[in-house]
Amino acid sequence: MVYLNALWSFLIVSSPYLLFGLLISGMINHFVPMAMIKKWLGKDNFASVLKASIVGIPLPLCSCSVIPTAVTLKKSGAGNGATSAFLISTPESGVDSISITYGLMDLPMTILRPLAAFVSAFFAGILQFWLNDFEYIETEPVKKSCCSKLKAGPVQNGTVIDSVVSVFKFGYGKLIDDISFWLTVGIILGALIDVIVPADFFSELSMLENRLMVLLIGIPLYVCASASTPIAVSLLLKGLSPGSAILFLLVGPATNISNIAVLQKYIGKKGVTINVFSIIFVALIFSFITDWLYANVFELKLNQILQSHDHSVSWWQDLCAAALVILLAKGLYKEEIKPRFKKAN
Repeated sequence: MVYLNALWSFLIVSSPYLLFGLLISGMINHFVPMAMIKKWLGKDNFASVLKASIVGIPLPLCSCSVIPTAVTLKKSGAGNGATSAFLISTPESGVDSISITYGLMDLPMTILRPLAAFVSAFFAGILQFWLNDFEYIETEPVKKSCCSKLKAGPVQNGTVIDSVVSVFKFGYGKLIDDISFWLTVGIILGALIDVIVPADFFSELSMLENRLMVLLIGIPLYVCASASTPIAVSLLLKGLSPGSAILFLLVGPATNISNIAVLQKYIGKKGVTINVFSIIFVALIFSFITDWLYANVFELKLNQILQSHDHSVSWWQDLCAAALVILLAKGLYKEEIKPRFKKAN
């Protein structure tokens, strides 16, 4: 019962902001055509690196679905710098993850997270532009990833109703289906950590030990930006510092073993090394900056802010939580359960 209460608490607090983020994601997908993104980023120059770092911040693509999109950019003429910047800023941030960060954490972390994503993407892109001369030569058709269906859609010329339908189909359809498994895992793990991990577990570790633990877990782990947020909140409540939390929020979504293996084909081994180094280097810098800000600038410690959140629940929060559960269940059925039944038959 304690666990179920913790689980429902996560859903109540996060669902309104996540549902809003999905709506905005649907609008971005509908009104920002892929052709426009190709035009902005499809060159091998400094300006494309800067644009890729910025454009990737709000786009609703996780670290799985960003790969086919980045490959498309690469084939359109984007250099290793712009491709890498897009590959880093996009999964580290997004409208949905920014919304849930504000809902579960606070405004400073909501600002620091996308800012750090931009800096890490831009830093990696510049290093690629200067140091990596790898040229990708296509020898076979690109295999579709598990999320290759997620593409920025063209601007529709239909009625307002057609546009609304398109926005809802993507935000509450394709996008939530894509992230449903890992978002569910993130919420379940967040509630589990909240229940079973001792309250001062991370407080007993040094800052260096905290950061090393986060890196060892976050680098190989696959977890999308939205799913990483409830996990980070639970870790914060158990004594993890805000800096170590933002380290997890940056490293977890941007690096995982499967994506690293795929990417070396398109940007080379040196390119992958530069990307991983840049993500870790910038994330560590921002982790120290974040800890300093919360210790010296902001009035409350982040874990105190989390504990002081208003726990009164209104009917519309319960309704949002129920809606999110239904959407997650739909996504799990369509993406995880139904395909297994088809394979079995």
